[in-house]
Amino acid sequence: MKYISTRGNAPVLEFDDVLLSGLARDGGLYVPESWPQLSPEEIRALKGLSYTDLAYQIIKRFVGDTVGDTDLKRIVANAYSNFDVEDVAPIKKIGDNEYLLELFHGPTLAFKDMAMQFLGPMFDHVLKTKDQRVTIVGATSGDTGSAAIEACRDRDNIDIFILYPDGRVSDVQRRQMTTVDAPNVHCIAVDGTFDDCQDMVKAMFNDQAFRNHHHLSAVNSINWARIMAQIVYYFWAALKVGAPEQKVAFAVPTGNFGNVFAGYAASRMGLAVSQFIIGSNSNDILTRFIDTGEMKMSGVHPTISPSMDIQISSNFERLLFDLYGRDGAKVSTLLDDFRKNGVFSVGDAEIQRARGLIDGARFDDTQTMAVIKTVYDQCGELLDPHSAIGVAAGRAKRRDPSVPMIELATAHPAKFPDAVSKASGITPNAPSRLANLLSKPERVDHLANDLATIQGFIHKTLSSDNQDGPSA
Repeated sequence: MKYISTRGNAPVLEFDDVLLSGLARDGGLYVPESWPQLSPEEIRALKGLSYTDLAYQIIKRFVGDTVGDTDLKRIVANAYSNFDVEDVAPIKKIGDNEYLLELFHGPTLAFKDMAMQFLGPMFDHVLKTKDQRVTIVGATSGDTGSAAIEACRDRDNIDIFILYPDGRVSDVQRRQMTTVDAPNVHCIAVDGTFDDCQDMVKAMFNDQAFRNHHHLSAVNSINWARIMAQIVYYFWAALKVGAPEQKVAFAVPTGNFGNVFAGYAASRMGLAVSQFIIGSNSNDILTRFIDTGEMKMSGVHPTISPSMDIQISSNFERLLFDLYGRDGAKVSTLLDDFRKNGVFSVGDAEIQRARGLIDGARFDDTQTMAVIKTVYDQCGELLDPHSAIGVAAGRAKRRDPSVPMIELATAHPAKFPDAVSKASGITPNAPSRLANLLSKPERVDHLANDLATIQGFIHKTLSSDNQDGPSA
């Protein structure tokens, strides 16, 4: 399996090098040179497998011969051994041919664990095999940071720096990052938005001298391995409701577009998906794109679904690459214009191709809270604000009621207790994983929204022989 950049001007790499590279050297994102194909008979043969065995069957198609079968089986088994439920990702019926896919039973109670718990041991394996060390630099709008930290904490060959927008994540999300007491973990609160944090991460990767000196790698969904591991649960859910004999539809609360792109990848592999629905909060750049064919930035608005408070959805570049027939030069031109002018438009053929598979719907905070209340009253399920948007989008834009609608629940409601309690009148029970979280000391550095400042901090931290640790 070979991987190419969406900008078309970076070296073609094997999986292990893609894992360690994160962002391509030309600023693009890596994607498979061709999509692995599964026939209906091959998909049917996956029925009845455990989540771990299914993950192995899907993931092995992407790693090629860079990781041996025995090692891959061990890595996958370890990845999903620390989830709170045996099924890993249980699916519940909540309406007429309507299902909720719960992706929040991992260590940090968010769907990011579904990939991160695989990514950590995979990094360990590849780094030991190559006798290398990396510095992971990531940006988070809430859940990626804690999942990445949990996956990478205390690993001998990894230092990890997570940037998050100061004051724009929930208290639980913040403390899940800042209370981790591990010498290789560094949390940076940035005076800005998630997009600012993400821009600085990309700028650090594009600073070749800095990147090479510190051996930068990524755990954001710009890293293909994240997307690869998330493909699994689309097959898992579809098989549970009747695939391959039955087409399925998915509704996904969407910020950085990585989650829904994993579903798109599953469809390119042969899974019969009739429709994807992306749900947005007030930061609705993606749903506006589906409506108009124009990607146009506006200000980032804080909401009760902070993980979706994003205006620059990095993974959309991967879809754009396919919409334009894998023309890297065209993608590069469009995204250069987007960075320069804050807007770009696609052609009629490209937007019609996107609309053929994807619908979008937008919900503000008031509407989101109403959905939390409605779903609880209907079936007793408490949803966090992100999952509520997924359910609302599925119900609003469903094309065919005869097709099973699978709505992704991406975070445990206890991660957002204030919003959930206000909406439903019910305070969600805090899982044992959150015990004592609010009383633990925090380790975090507050830094200016300035690339040189952030790079200087990382360089100093990695160069210091006597790390006293960040201030509280």
